[in-house]
Amino acid sequence: MPAAVALAVGVLTMSALAPPAAAAAVGPDTVRRGLNALVRNDGLPAALASVKDRTGRTRTYTAGVGDLATGAKVPVDGQVRIGSNTKTFTAVVVLQLVGEGRIGLDATVDTYLPGLVRGDGIDGRHITVRQLLQQTSGLPNYTEYLGDDVRHYEPHELLDLALRHPADFAPGTQWAYSNTNYVLAGLIVQKVTGRPIAEEMNRRIIKPIGLRHTYFPAPGDATIREPHPKGYYRESAGAPLRDGTELDPSWGWAAGQLISTNSDLNRFFTALLAGRLLPAAQLAEMRTTVPAESTFGDGARYGLGLVSKPLSCGGLYWGHGGSITGYETRGGVTEDGRAANLAVTTQPTDEAAMKHVERLVDTALCR
Repeated sequence: MPAAVALAVGVLTMSALAPPAAAAAVGPDTVRRGLNALVRNDGLPAALASVKDRTGRTRTYTAGVGDLATGAKVPVDGQVRIGSNTKTFTAVVVLQLVGEGRIGLDATVDTYLPGLVRGDGIDGRHITVRQLLQQTSGLPNYTEYLGDDVRHYEPHELLDLALRHPADFAPGTQWAYSNTNYVLAGLIVQKVTGRPIAEEMNRRIIKPIGLRHTYFPAPGDATIREPHPKGYYRESAGAPLRDGTELDPSWGWAAGQLISTNSDLNRFFTALLAGRLLPAAQLAEMRTTVPAESTFGDGARYGLGLVSKPLSCGGLYWGHGGSITGYETRGGVTEDGRAANLAVTTQPTDEAAMKHVERLVDTALCR
C-alpha cells in the first residue's frame, strides 16, 4: 500500500455548479440519487452523507456496499478516516492557545522550537505560526517524499523528511498546501502545553462539544474502532481495488490522523462557526482568508486551517475536506446553520468523479 496517497484535499477544480433555481428545487431524494450515482457511475465502493437543513433536521444516507468481499451493508453514519479535516482541529487548538496568551500568531517558529527548523532556504526564525496555519510558510510537503515506506513515523521524522528539500518559496510570499506546516503546529502545541496533541484535541474540542465518534488513534493502532465501511485504494490507475482500511496513520499525525463520522464533522464545524470553540477575535483570524484555488477549486480561499467555498445558491460554506488512503471526505457548514459532510471509500482518481463528489456537497447544502 502506498504510504501516502496525498494527505490533502486534492488538486482538482470544481466544475460549473447547478444554477440557484435548480438547487432550490432539490430535496432529500436528490442527495440519495447523487450518492447512488457516485457508486453506479463513478465506480466508488460506498458513499455516506449526513445533512442538516435550516430547521436543524438531520438526514443520513448510504449507498453502495461497506465490504466488497462480503457485500455487507454500509453502516449508517459509519466511522471513516477524515484526513486533512484534522488540520482544522489542530488549528483550533493553536488558536485557543493564542486566545490564552500562550502562543503568538505572529511569533516565529523558533520562539517555541528554537533551532529545529533549518534547511535550504528554510529558517524557523523567519516563519510565523500564522504562516504555518495559513499554508504560506513555503515549507516543502513531506508527503511528496514518503513513497511506499509503510511504517510508523514519529513527527520529527516527518519534519526531517521535509527539511531535506529546499523551500518552495520565501515565507509569506505565496500560498501552497503543505502537510509539514501542521506537523510543526502540532509540535508547537505539545511544546507549549507539555501534553500530546491527541490529548489537547480531546479535552479542548472532542469532549466539550460531544463528538462521541471522533478520536485520534493511539500509536500503532491501525484499526477503526466502531462500525465502518472498508476503505480501498489502487496500486496504479486501472488496477483492482485493494483493502486499505487498516493502516498506521502516523504519517498524517496533526495534519491528518483523526477518525470521525459525517455527523460528528457537521457538529464540529457548526460549533466552530457558531463561536463555541474560539473567542470572537481568534475566530475572526481563522476566517481571514487568502486565495487557494490551485488546490481547492474556483473561488476557494484558505484561512487558518479553514476553507471557504462559494455555493451555487449564493453565499459560501466553511469546511476543509480530507484525503487519505481508503477515504475521501468533503463538506462544511453555512452561516445560517446548514451542514453537510460526505465520505466515499476510495480516493477518486478520475477528475469527473471528484467533481461529482464536490458538486453533491453543494447540492446538499443548497437543497
